[in-house]
Amino acid sequence: MPVARTVRAAALTSSALLGAVALVVQAAAPALAAVVLDVTATVETTPVSHGGDAADDPAVWVHPGDPAKSVVVGTDKKGALEVYDLRGARIQRVDGDHGNNVDVRGNVVVSADDEAAGGDGALHVYRIDPATRRLKHLADVPTAVTAHGVCLYTSPRSGKLYAYPNSTSGRVEQWDLAVSGDTVRATSVRLFDAGSAVEGCYADETTGKLYVGEEDVGVWTYGAEPGDGTARTRLDSTGTGGHLTADTEGITAAGNRLFVSSQGSDDFTVYDRGSGAYLGRFAVVPGGAADGCEDTDGIDASAANLGPAFPRGVFVCQDGANGAPGSSGNQNFKFVPLERVTDRI
Repeated sequence: MPVARTVRAAALTSSALLGAVALVVQAAAPALAAVVLDVTATVETTPVSHGGDAADDPAVWVHPGDPAKSVVVGTDKKGALEVYDLRGARIQRVDGDHGNNVDVRGNVVVSADDEAAGGDGALHVYRIDPATRRLKHLADVPTAVTAHGVCLYTSPRSGKLYAYPNSTSGRVEQWDLAVSGDTVRATSVRLFDAGSAVEGCYADETTGKLYVGEEDVGVWTYGAEPGDGTARTRLDSTGTGGHLTADTEGITAAGNRLFVSSQGSDDFTVYDRGSGAYLGRFAVVPGGAADGCEDTDGIDASAANLGPAFPRGVFVCQDGANGAPGSSGNQNFKFVPLERVTDRI
């Protein structure tokens, strides 16, 4: 059963409580005293093959004919993409891809590899076959930014597929990806600078918004269409009055919720997908089936019915410290029934 906790210890005398509150106010760090909902995962993946800081970002692909056969594509940035079924078993390993981030739209999967093209970075484009649930490499697209993070977007206006590679330099690029069969035609349509290091991003077809995580600053909202320019608003920040703790990492959405990973506090912030209003925070903690998610980089989520294991959707997080219970050792990914979060926040 999920429980709520606070970051600070609850066993305080009244005078100590007043002192603690004063310290919080003086430190101007309200996020430290925020209530955090604890949830547990029901599934964890086979650990990635490389040790150290290797796993990074997941992407949920929903099978068009049998949702129970949906998969999660995860990055092993030391040299592979890995494909897992909903039991967490690895069903494919694509060697030679040092992708840091990965995303999916329809049957197209794209990873951002900052070691490709001689260190200048590239997007690797794949198609996933519903019959085999395996990836087929289609093309490599060298980018004007050193592609570190990436998110995808299918425009509700034009139907075009776009990719947004971004960089630790703060640069963000938008590519028009026309995928037909095994052919990929790629055209760069926008390039801008978000400021400092960027990795996590999410492009939302329901709102037309592009969310960009500036790691030490917070999350910015841009327009997702190529003609939307560089005007932006702040969703939330890591500074005074904000609800995020640097580094701001993964960003995703499912149902009517938007999620952001705060790597520095090992938790996840939840917002209303339409208004952007802050709703609360949760952490994925050890449970009976798996340990939790710590030092998380990438996240993804889906509100689709994924069959008996996840009938109301799934939230997936990368775990930077994979321990017991469950498999332990190299980093991996944890699967949480989405309703464990959305029924409470």
